[in-house]
Amino acid sequence: MSAYWLMKSEPDAFSIDDLKSCPNKTDSWDGIRNYQARNFMRDMKKGDLVFFYHSNCKVPGIVGIMTVVSNEVYPDHTAFDPNSKYYDPKSTPEKVRWEMVDVKYKRKLKRCISLQELKEIPTLKDMRLLQKGNRLSIIPVSKKEWETILKLEG
Repeated sequence: MSAYWLMKSEPDAFSIDDLKSCPNKTDSWDGIRNYQARNFMRDMKKGDLVFFYHSNCKVPGIVGIMTVVSNEVYPDHTAFDPNSKYYDPKSTPEKVRWEMVDVKYKRKLKRCISLQELKEIPTLKDMRLLQKGNRLSIIPVSKKEWETILKLEG
């Protein structure tokens, strides 16, 4: 049985269209530098479904769906690269602190389901995304939340 997730990315940095244009519509989800988000990523399994969420933009919201295609997390090589904005001198190939998974574009939603719209749905009031102060870039989504959001698509 698949689990459900939401992963955030700023569209100026990496958008749903960027993922769609990657070879095989697949890319690694790198640059996670929060331990709780990293730990959620460690719980991901191949075949899990993920909402692609555009953050820090004019209309933040869920814009698409992707699937996890790697069997497990693996070291995030950007942490070892001094020229990367995600460089972490405390992370080494011998002592990995940060990891990533591979995701594959599945489809765009028929429309962006905005953060504001999500906040107005009573059955989503407990969704982690909507909790005050939640800024995690990776969060679990319940099956009920997943199904509710898909019904909003129209």
